[in-house]
Amino acid sequence: MDIDSLRDSPIGRLAPIKGHDPRIGKEYEYVAYVPNPLPETVELAADTYSVVIDAAAAMARADQSAALLPNPVLLARPATRREAVSTSALEGTYALLSDVFEADFLAAEDLTSSVSEVRNYVTAAESAYDMIADGQPISVRMLESLQGVLLRGTPSDGPQAGSVRTTQVFIGVGNRNVSSARFVPPPADHRLLDGLLQWQEWIREPSPVPTIVRVALAHYQFEALHPFHDGNGRLGRLVMVLQLMAAGDLRYPVLNIAPWLEQRRTEYQDGLLRVSQTGRWDDWVSFIAAAIHAEALEVIDRVEKLLALRESFRETLRGAKGVSRRIADDLIGYPMITVSLAASMYGVSYQAANTAIAKLVEKGILRQRTAGRYGRIFQSDSVLAVLEQ
Repeated sequence: MDIDSLRDSPIGRLAPIKGHDPRIGKEYEYVAYVPNPLPETVELAADTYSVVIDAAAAMARADQSAALLPNPVLLARPATRREAVSTSALEGTYALLSDVFEADFLAAEDLTSSVSEVRNYVTAAESAYDMIADGQPISVRMLESLQGVLLRGTPSDGPQAGSVRTTQVFIGVGNRNVSSARFVPPPADHRLLDGLLQWQEWIREPSPVPTIVRVALAHYQFEALHPFHDGNGRLGRLVMVLQLMAAGDLRYPVLNIAPWLEQRRTEYQDGLLRVSQTGRWDDWVSFIAAAIHAEALEVIDRVEKLLALRESFRETLRGAKGVSRRIADDLIGYPMITVSLAASMYGVSYQAANTAIAKLVEKGILRQRTAGRYGRIFQSDSVLAVLEQ
């Protein structure tokens, strides 16, 4: 850690730490960075506010695009899985989007470790969206619960999963000495707990500060506190969407922020560190606003392409009625489907669902993804192609 660059930080302080490093079997004495509580207001340049306003406008258009659908939740489902793939990739866990969709139909023991971990994010995110929709405020307890879901069945699953960390962590240290760490967050004592509770209070309190600015500040603070022994990046990025939803700026979780950040991983990581070093918010707020703006435009474009696909399916099925038409309409949210799922979703017999899917295969709208006669999974290649862009 570049101690000299953090020594005079205007928004935090260095605190001495010592302990035993079990990785190398040695005692250590070093320092950790403890961020100050977030400010009630923040002074930003006019150019920064301009970027924020543009991002907010684009996000409003994206939200409105989703709202035009009879069932906007259809778009939230693939959006969550796209976010899961990219936010996990930022932490070094890679999976194909198509494999994550397929995981909905497979037993846990049939999933690779990477797909299982990405699937954990989907479960956690969908649970979080439901909590926000039910009016629950963002809280440390909520995040503890979500972190437990994220780590379920992974190498990091264990006694600390689902709880704020009780040990010191070091960021970017690998197998090297503690002094090689890129960043050392607060000690796991009252300084971490006090900072986390102050963050929780700050994120909940009403404020005239634009939501996107608050999202940027809260994300920095969460990552600087690094409250869990694993999963902080994924949770922190999930909180960004939860903030937008809780504030009413985003009615449906259709905005993917992680794909844009994944393409700019180094800039993203450097930006977080630079805030600690300088205390200057403008570049960081502009960076997060740019991510939201760019991904909001992607949402609008994706919605247009998916709706065009749905219209093409209707044209292909012109004159058809019943279950096949209903399945085709919903493929933008369910690009993979089984006969059993179709029967359950549309309240028809297995035979009726099977006949409908066979018709969609015949028309080239679906194809069978898995071999065999039982547990068959069907997918829409054209929908997946749009989602994977």
